[in-house]
Amino acid sequence: MEAFTIFHKYMGTGLILIWYFAVVIYLFEKEKRKNIRILFLYLPMLVLFFFFNPLFYRLYDHFIDGATYFRMLWLLPVSSTLAFGFLCMLHEQKGRRRLFLAGGGVALIMLTGTLVYSSPLYSKADNLHHVPWEVVEICDEIRVEGREVVAAFPEEFLLYVRQYSAEICMPYSRENMLENYDEFFQFMVGQELSVEQLAAFAKKAGCHYVILSKEKKLLGDMTAYDYELLDQVGEYLVFRDNSQDFRNTLE
Repeated sequence: MEAFTIFHKYMGTGLILIWYFAVVIYLFEKEKRKNIRILFLYLPMLVLFFFFNPLFYRLYDHFIDGATYFRMLWLLPVSSTLAFGFLCMLHEQKGRRRLFLAGGGVALIMLTGTLVYSSPLYSKADNLHHVPWEVVEICDEIRVEGREVVAAFPEEFLLYVRQYSAEICMPYSRENMLENYDEFFQFMVGQELSVEQLAAFAKKAGCHYVILSKEKKLLGDMTAYDYELLDQVGEYLVFRDNSQDFRNTLE
């Protein structure tokens, strides 16, 4: 079943969810207050019932998008359940046993988790916007007052452009980066780019700008397809398509 595959990927190493389900079993046995049981036990079980229901998955995939189905699991109160259950366990202990249990619990969570900032999707903030400085400079340079512009950015900037400016649109999205199902995106991540093919993709998507790393090898001449090198920002080249409409739509 697709839901089981998604759940397996969501688990990661699985250890945090193992502790979570262990605490759920503990609360089922120990916790008698109805409001607490509803919040930490019954509602999460209802979420899991719908999550693993094949009919519900088909409906979700049809009306929303199966690629986002894992977000259903965000409804599980994993952190709060762990914290509450652990405090209940501590409350049952006294003296040194409580101290050792507290230290062991904290160590267990630390050892079975992963530092979120170790992900390659995170980088040290260069500014108050918490986005790479190249994104700030490029967006400020290509924006047009009173209208949106479309720009094809390198994959390493996809998470940051929309965070910095709502006026800069992209022909592909974060989902394309995760799923690799967009032809234009798949083409852009290559190291050698045919200029003819690049222009065909960009013009079809209505891109006003194409931003490329200097590391990319361009096979062909950009000027032959109405592109001019507008600027270089750090290690990135900003090409402008002069065949596109740049008029301010508010005028």
